Amino acid sequence: MKKGKLYVVATPIGNLEDITLRAIKTLQEVDIIAAEDTRHTLKLLNHLKITKPLISYHRHNEEVKTKNLIEKLLEGQDIAIVSDAGTPGICDPGEVVIKNCIEENIEVIPIPGACAMINALIASGLETKEFNFLGFLPLNKKLRKEKLEEIKNSKKTIILYEAPHKLQTTLKDLEKILENRKITLARELTKIHEEFIREEIQNIIEKAENLKGEMVLIIEGNKKEQKTNNYENITLEEHYKMYENQGFEKKEIIKKIAKDRNLSKNEIYQKFIK
Repeated sequence: MKKGKLYVVATPIGNLEDITLRAIKTLQEVDIIAAEDTRHTLKLLNHLKITKPLISYHRHNEEVKTKNLIEKLLEGQDIAIVSDAGTPGICDPGEVVIKNCIEENIEVIPIPGACAMINALIASGLETKEFNFLGFLPLNKKLRKEKLEEIKNSKKTIILYEAPHKLQTTLKDLEKILENRKITLARELTKIHEEFIREEIQNIIEKAENLKGEMVLIIEGNKKEQKTNNYENITLEEHYKMYENQGFEKKEIIKKIAKDRNLSKNEIYQKFIK
C-alpha cells in the first residue's frame, strides 16, 4: 500500500493574508488536518472556505496522537499539520511526528510561510548573518543561568520568545548580563498593533511595562573582545567565591573550577571538603 505524506504547513501569525497559495492548495487536498487547537484552525479554514476532518494535536497529547497519525499515514492518507500560528515544530507541536515519519520512511514535505522569529530578526536592525534561536528561556533556575551565560558570551545575534506576563522578569534577568547592548522587542507581528522597540536594555524595560501580545526579543551579540582568564592568578577560594556569587551550587562550581584549571573534579573536591 502506498504511504501517505505529511505536510508541515506554515499558517499566518496574525494577518490572514499571509497564507500562501501553496498552503491553501495543500489544505484543500489533504485527507486530514492535525491542528494544535482545532477551534483556532477552524476559523482559518472557514475564512478559506475549506472543510476537512480535524484532529487535535498539541503538546499535551503529542506522544499519544503521533501513533494515531502514523497509522493513518501508513494507510495511505495525506495529513497536514498546522500550529495556531506560524511554522509547526518551531516552539510548537510537530517535531515528534516528523521524527517518527522519518523513521517510518514517510515523506515529510515543508510548506513554507510565516515565522515570527525570522520576521522579527529582519526588521530588528541587528546583524542577521549569524544568529542563535533559543526559543523560551527555561524556568528551571540552573538551566536558566546556563542559557543566560550563553547569551552573555555569544557573539551572534540571539533570538528569544517570551510571554507577556513573563516579559519583565526576563528583561531584568537580561539587564544583569547585557550591560549596554542593543535589543529589539518585536510584538504583535503582522497584526494591527505591530510594534518594534529598538533600544538599549534599560530603556526597553521602561517601555515594555504592561505590554500585551506575542513577544520576540532580538539581542545584539557580544562585541567585546573575549579575554582569556588566567585563573592561576587567583586562589582556589577566590575562584570558588566568584562562581558562588553568580548563584551556582557547590557541585557545579567544582565542575567549573576543574574545567578552568584543567584539573580533575576529585582533586578540586578534596580541597573544599570541610
